[in-house]
Amino acid sequence: MAALLWALVALVLIPYLCRLPVISASQQQGGYDNHHPRMQQATLTGRGARANAAHYNSFEALQLYLAALLACVASGNTDALMGQLAWGYVICRLAFVLLYLADKALARSIVWVIGMGCVLTMLIRAALSV
Repeated sequence: MAALLWALVALVLIPYLCRLPVISASQQQGGYDNHHPRMQQATLTGRGARANAAHYNSFEALQLYLAALLACVASGNTDALMGQLAWGYVICRLAFVLLYLADKALARSIVWVIGMGCVLTMLIRAALSV
């Protein structure tokens, strides 16, 4: 169970780490616009725009992991394999962000599929153990 929860902690931090390149790119546009940050971020291009997209995508991906975590806890299946799948998902999400920043679209998509496989396997294993 601890592995599942520590994976959650790591996943919660990823969207905020994605903000660092967004802030840096915003600074290059004459400073961070704290009055209208989303309007400013909508004008970002290149790495700044990809970092912003990775930020929002990381929040979207967190929801799927939360569903898998809830299924694991509800089914009572929090074994070592579930922990490995959870950390596999975390690693895939980190790789996804790095590949997004590096503009490696195909590799990013492959890592996304692998990560989805981890979290879907968690859901299926939880369902089968009820």
